[in-house]
Amino acid sequence: MNDAPCLLRMSGIRKTFGPYTVLKDVDFDLRQGEVHALIGENGAGKSTLMNILSGGLSFDAGTIELGGQTLNARTPSQAIEAGIAMMHQEPKLAAPLSVSENVFMGRLPGQAGALNRRALRRRTQEVLDSVSLPLSPDEPVAGLSIAQRQLVQLAKAVAMNARLIILDEPTASLTPVEVQALFDLVGRLRARGASFIYISHHLDEIFRIADRVSVLKDGAMVATLPTAETDKPSLINRMIGRELGDYYPARDTPKPGEVVLDARNISGGGFADVSLTLRAGEIVGLAGLVGAGRTELGRALSGADRLKGGEISIAGRAVKLRDPADGIKAGIAYLPEDRRDSVLRPLPVAQNISLAARHDIASAGILRLKQEKTMALGFIRSLGIRTRGPEQLAGGLSGGNQQKCVLARWIAKDTRILIVDEPTRGVDVGAKREIYALLHNLAREGRAILMISSELPEILGLSDRILVMSEGRLTGELPGAHATENAILSLAVPQSSREAIHA
Repeated sequence: MNDAPCLLRMSGIRKTFGPYTVLKDVDFDLRQGEVHALIGENGAGKSTLMNILSGGLSFDAGTIELGGQTLNARTPSQAIEAGIAMMHQEPKLAAPLSVSENVFMGRLPGQAGALNRRALRRRTQEVLDSVSLPLSPDEPVAGLSIAQRQLVQLAKAVAMNARLIILDEPTASLTPVEVQALFDLVGRLRARGASFIYISHHLDEIFRIADRVSVLKDGAMVATLPTAETDKPSLINRMIGRELGDYYPARDTPKPGEVVLDARNISGGGFADVSLTLRAGEIVGLAGLVGAGRTELGRALSGADRLKGGEISIAGRAVKLRDPADGIKAGIAYLPEDRRDSVLRPLPVAQNISLAARHDIASAGILRLKQEKTMALGFIRSLGIRTRGPEQLAGGLSGGNQQKCVLARWIAKDTRILIVDEPTRGVDVGAKREIYALLHNLAREGRAILMISSELPEILGLSDRILVMSEGRLTGELPGAHATENAILSLAVPQSSREAIHA
């Protein structure tokens, strides 16, 4: 790989937003057929650099060369014409349309405004066959899993003849089996000459897929290394400027508290006949493949979705959860996988924190702003929320600090049952450690936590008990202290595939 020709060279890239310099004379290069990882904490400048490369942002100084020619892509369409494709963490596809319509969107075959569906289907099948994707060109994207949608994005890049593909957190919601399918496809594409820039907070993946790794810190490039010549602790130290220490909180053996939630034979959209208990003072991990019904179960337990059958009891009393308000009254809070569903980005940090507890800091129906600010300042200090102050808009915070604001909201409400769905999705390693410590401490204070996660190390590192789902049903329970990834996967894959896992 060292003697491969240079495909991309970014030199002295500088970018400012008002008085803030977010990229400081950054140099970055990519070789033909290489996977080059780009890592750094949230806010380090990774997205800004890639948005410049893909035509989404202008830059103030520096040069970009692609294939030895100066690149002047000032719009995403110009970058696409130059052979650059960006695959976003959230697949940007038109869900109601078919795979073929998404793959060739903007380049649909036909004449005089009439779509040639036969040609579209044939061309799509050729692309899918070329990268060994077992999908039908006619299948609606709405029915595909997140993993399949990611693969469709890659097929779209192939159809565009992209020679440089940017992968931005492509595995954030994928399980190990699905990650491997994605990596297999990347391997096939690079064998055909494609080059990749790989952005991820999952450092273990970097060593599996990347030839080199570059580290951005505070808008400056601090290192570019062959992955074979570095290790995870060294990269973490370069990213955050300190040793991370123990990644997960020290495991202890909690004394099981009282049962605070008891679900008996409940069924809903995406799951059926599930029974489980949550006890005060414990973290219960909920594992399974994407599409196993984990999120649907979490939403139903909080009242966000209606049950079709079964019964839920809180502290020994049967409850009817018809909507999230019923769940909140019962002492249950649900933190969704997508922070956009819970963080009110246009509002200040203080209002995001006080949202659920506003009745407690109001007098005669009038909100006491001084008390709201005092509450917010207390959580900013105790949870280590990095913000310019309670008045800063929540949309300006990093993902990890937004997540802390949402947790603060439910702590302020004194919610006793927390259902957290992918709590560290898209969060850098330093913020992950802080969120892990926060969840651990909340449980040890007596709250019951159901943690839904696709990251098996996270499940194993935090959970006192582990529940596993497959195809909408609970398939087993494991003790957190003694569980293994293989044991979880053997319960998570469909019954027809389990023999392959054990082979």
